Amino acid sequence: MSETDLRAAIARELPGVRADLERLIRIPGIAFEGFDHSHVERSAEAVAELLRGVGLDTQIVRHGGQPAVIGRKAAPAGAPTVLLYAHHDVQPVGDLTKWTSDPFEPQERDGRLYGRGAADDKAGVMAHVAALRAFGDQLPVGVVVFVEGEEEYGSDSLDAIIQAHLDELRSDVIVIADSGNWDIGEPALTTSLRGLVNLFAEVKVLRSAVHSGMYGGAVPDALITLSRLISTLHDEHGEVAVDGLVGREGAPVDYPEDRFRHEAGTLDGVQLIGKGTITDRLWTKPAISVLGIDAPRTLEAANALQPTAKAKIGVRLAPGDDPESAYAAVKAHLEKHVPWGAQVEVTLESLGSPCVIDATGPAYEAARAAFTAAWDGTSPVDIGVGGSIPFIATFQELFPQAAVLVTGVEDPYAGAHGPDESLHLGEFERVCVAEALLLKNVADTLSK
Repeated sequence: MSETDLRAAIARELPGVRADLERLIRIPGIAFEGFDHSHVERSAEAVAELLRGVGLDTQIVRHGGQPAVIGRKAAPAGAPTVLLYAHHDVQPVGDLTKWTSDPFEPQERDGRLYGRGAADDKAGVMAHVAALRAFGDQLPVGVVVFVEGEEEYGSDSLDAIIQAHLDELRSDVIVIADSGNWDIGEPALTTSLRGLVNLFAEVKVLRSAVHSGMYGGAVPDALITLSRLISTLHDEHGEVAVDGLVGREGAPVDYPEDRFRHEAGTLDGVQLIGKGTITDRLWTKPAISVLGIDAPRTLEAANALQPTAKAKIGVRLAPGDDPESAYAAVKAHLEKHVPWGAQVEVTLESLGSPCVIDATGPAYEAARAAFTAAWDGTSPVDIGVGGSIPFIATFQELFPQAAVLVTGVEDPYAGAHGPDESLHLGEFERVCVAEALLLKNVADTLSK
């Protein structure tokens, strides 16, 4: 099929693709503990139905965790095989009052489709489906579509799934549709991602709560103690102050501060933290954030000194760092700096490796040509991402011969993981065109 044929086919299929995307958004498939996992099952079944609908031999698989979906279609003689990855689970919605509309009832506003998972990552699933529908029975490559069911919850069972289905997943090119583009109208290929360490730090100062008037001023309360401990993680400039974490400078892309502040939604007068360029701070240096604190709610707080306080801390690791040594460094820092002789217990929640991708070679040139065509002559930017997709390192290790292409449907205004998550519908069409052209280009370039 020619580029003209594929563009026309995407345009023809897009209304049905959008309708199926909206059906997926309506399924609240959250893999986190405490949520109804029957919805994750429903989501997997819906994805499996979509893959069967494009002629793939499809199965739902699991290994101790949530269901993933694998669909396969063999390659024509001499043609390469492309693995298309996405995930069908979504983040919890958080405070519903922060959403303009029901997060699980998709709504279009100003050219964007709003709903949880609209961008991250059900549109990634549907971009794969759109490309396959465009080709119909003329698919020029073999495909393996692998749609995970617990990416947002840490991919705990992913390694076991991959090991159990290693031969089925083996491929020449791997397309990870779980990242984003540099801007609306400007595509990107992601070539580095930070790793992740999530941990808990709990301080203890008393056997039980005591009267703040009778004992305050002599006994430290746990929240003040925890606050002082957390404050040692950064210096006065907001630079991470933990010895032993890897960081470097030299990210190649300029990110103007006014654009960054607008996209991040920083309030007037709030200073940015850290040193170096913004892309250095986001892509090639570590970052530490407090993700949550267990503490009494203000409406229910008594005049009492709290005996314990617990924080969940997220550490983003620069490419080149090791998650286990980074965790050891942060743990040692917290144990060393806890004030006033308080007890501190540090426990690990999860680890994820950073990665760097050498984006050279014929598969990457095929991708760049596809993106440039889909965006009407605008070449993709090679970017880093401050977020983490730890399993990419797993794919690199298990399939060292495969070219790994990291792309996606998000833009700087998608709001993934937050309220009012949305998908730019015009950009989504370009993503679908780009993926179809990518499959064509890979067939033209890598077929024997």
